Amino acid sequence: MSNMLKDPAILRELIMDHYKYPRNHELVDDDSYDSRHMASDSCIDDITVQSKIENGIIKDIRFDGVACTISTASTSIMSELLKGKSIDEAKKIMENYFNMMDEKPYDEELLEEAIAMMNVHRQANRIKCATIGWKAMKEMIDKE
Repeated sequence: MSNMLKDPAILRELIMDHYKYPRNHELVDDDSYDSRHMASDSCIDDITVQSKIENGIIKDIRFDGVACTISTASTSIMSELLKGKSIDEAKKIMENYFNMMDEKPYDEELLEEAIAMMNVHRQANRIKCATIGWKAMKEMIDKE
């Protein structure tokens, strides 16, 4: 992992970019998508995450709703990172992401832009925000 991605200013910029211009930020009216609604009791976060999984591959991930900066950015990054991955690859990435949140060892290379959330654990109340979209996706993957 390049040291550039460890620079707090670059991490902040990455988070702000995904917050201002969230990727895959539109729900679809399509029965082939699974959907999870998640709401936080400690933040404004109230989002719906949709995924389309076919033949063990995540074809699409979308989300929408009201959410704070960290929640929006982390879900946007997750949607980009997991799209096109197999269920097994996605599970491995998610496991590493949750390890990072729990301050356990994790593989930086696998997390790519999600590394932007590496310092969130320092503010315990923000961990929920950084994982709400990931937990929704985990629920959908775990039932596959």
